[in-house]
Amino acid sequence: MTDDRASFWTLPTAPEGVRDPWKGLRGVMAGTLVMEFLTFGLALPVVWQFGGGVTGAGFSVVGVLTVLMLIAGFTQRKPWGLPFALVLQVAMVACYLVHPAVGIMGLLFAAVWGYMLYLRHDVAKRMREGRLFDQLGHPEGYPPEQ
Repeated sequence: MTDDRASFWTLPTAPEGVRDPWKGLRGVMAGTLVMEFLTFGLALPVVWQFGGGVTGAGFSVVGVLTVLMLIAGFTQRKPWGLPFALVLQVAMVACYLVHPAVGIMGLLFAAVWGYMLYLRHDVAKRMREGRLFDQLGHPEGYPPEQ
């Protein structure tokens, strides 16, 4: 691996005196996982009632994955938090086999995760190039003295 092409998983660190952009992105990712938990949790009874052919095992698999999304929301600070969340996204898309509505919802959230990964890549690229907004410096007198 060369220096100009950093690994997908390796992120640059924010310079001294610059806000950490990864903290905000982790918050968005955690919030998305909680939103997925709520969405799939509310959809489970509807799929069960009107699903037609949803088995108890399939319902259980989707239920367990839904709870794991909530857990994953609290693990985004860990180095393995993002891979854990991405595996859950793939698993929810695969739940199309349980019920098409669940798989389609999984695809919608997978698209959201794809966009977040694009943003993550873009922020890392800007940080490496020194073009991140906070890295460009601030006008005289900023931040104001407390």
